[in-house]
Amino acid sequence: MEIKKKNPIIWSDFPDPDIVRVEDTYYMISTTMHMMPGAVILRSYDLANWEIASYLYDTLEDNPAHRLEDGKNIYGAGMWAASLKYHNGMFYVCFVANDTHKTYLFTSKSIDGPWEKREIDGFYHDSSLLFDDDGKVYIVYGNRDIYITELKEDLSGPKPGGLHKKIITDTDNVSLGYEGAHFYKINGKYYIFFIHWLAYGSHRRVEACYVSDSPGGEYRGKNVLDDDMGYHNAGVAQGGIVDTPDGDWYAMLFQDHGAVGRIPVLVPVSWEDDFPVFGENGQVPLEISVKSTRPDYKYAPLFESDDFYYKPDANGKISLKKVWQWNHNPKNDFWTVLEKPGCLRIYSDKICPDVLNASNVLTQRTFGPRCTASVQVDGTNMKDGDFAGLVAFQGCYGMISLARENGEYFLVMRAREDANSDNKGIEYARIKISSPEISLKAEFNFIDNIDEVDFYYKDNGEWKKLGKTHKLCYMLDHFMGCRIGLFFYSTSQIGGNADFSRFEYGLDVRD
Repeated sequence: MEIKKKNPIIWSDFPDPDIVRVEDTYYMISTTMHMMPGAVILRSYDLANWEIASYLYDTLEDNPAHRLEDGKNIYGAGMWAASLKYHNGMFYVCFVANDTHKTYLFTSKSIDGPWEKREIDGFYHDSSLLFDDDGKVYIVYGNRDIYITELKEDLSGPKPGGLHKKIITDTDNVSLGYEGAHFYKINGKYYIFFIHWLAYGSHRRVEACYVSDSPGGEYRGKNVLDDDMGYHNAGVAQGGIVDTPDGDWYAMLFQDHGAVGRIPVLVPVSWEDDFPVFGENGQVPLEISVKSTRPDYKYAPLFESDDFYYKPDANGKISLKKVWQWNHNPKNDFWTVLEKPGCLRIYSDKICPDVLNASNVLTQRTFGPRCTASVQVDGTNMKDGDFAGLVAFQGCYGMISLARENGEYFLVMRAREDANSDNKGIEYARIKISSPEISLKAEFNFIDNIDEVDFYYKDNGEWKKLGKTHKLCYMLDHFMGCRIGLFFYSTSQIGGNADFSRFEYGLDVRD
């Protein structure tokens, strides 16, 4: 069955994709940085529609930065640019984390886990694994200078006496040298794909490919895709390639789309003289046709509303919907969906200056072109100095919150304009309310890089705007698209809590 889908295929933040096919199923891994659980893996049967299959880990490390303690954090760090491979019945994922300066290796016989965590000795930036036919294992990595290293059979580190060589040097005048490696052996030849960002000409990301007859041989290559799909000079690049059961080839790349993040783009790939040709006449098609291996399959959504009615599993564990991620390692003793069924209850564990330092901010990705999230907040158990509400979560955050001061309740709209400053946000609006229960809403507009959010509260059944329209901005401090977040934090005393219920998430697809 043939399916047509507009590009980009997912209007949300799933950057640095790597992709494999196992029989009739495609799997794609994406960067999740500081979010927990981390290293999301998506599943598809047609390359156009996707659902969340699993995560590699609930938490990656247990240290103050990952726990958001002692003034430390891993915003913009953590896990990124993973390599996903399937070999002899085993899934392999490797990636580096810039905060720990380690290279992690996760293995599992099932995409659903459990995943075994190990480390590869050394630090391999934007690496990609290759299992060769002769039993050797290689890792390719680097920025501008690209290296190949042969690994031990158990992948624990470099193989003594094995191949270790610089194979490519970027000699162009660049803003970003070759990186984001994806390494393949196809029809006896060795291919490495990179992202590349020239400092002249188009001034945008491009995709490059190099090919050799042997792992450590001479690599010859060039840029293979330079197209922005007519969108703000935002080039389409970086990602993996995959073949279909019918022998067709596609690349899963990404494109910068402002504050919503870096979003996946599917590009057809053909071959001429053993070299890949990306797109159609050098361009990414705005609509792409693919075949489904399971045309009747119903995909789980990549975003969801939530009534917060959960039951523990046989081991007493609560698993939230897969669309949810915490801002750092969750403090599991300070949140619950069991104390008050139908509510997410969050307690404060420390005194915080702002929402970026709050533990247990529960988030979902924003989606374009427009999306809306609303939630009911009950602050009956809040203490003076507490804040609870809805946040457009990024360095330049905007938020609407219920606040308690001197035993009274207020609604506050606050925003941070400059993520590079020490500014903890500016209060733009405050009104006094008579009840500790209130419905809050955020409306996002990502069309044509407008990147704005408006905040509302419900008054006598009518939504009323609070504060100003806030401009969202993608920046490297979080290195992530804007998230929708539910938060509670204390500025003067801990011990209070807030309840969140009836979370509703929707897309607005007006032209």
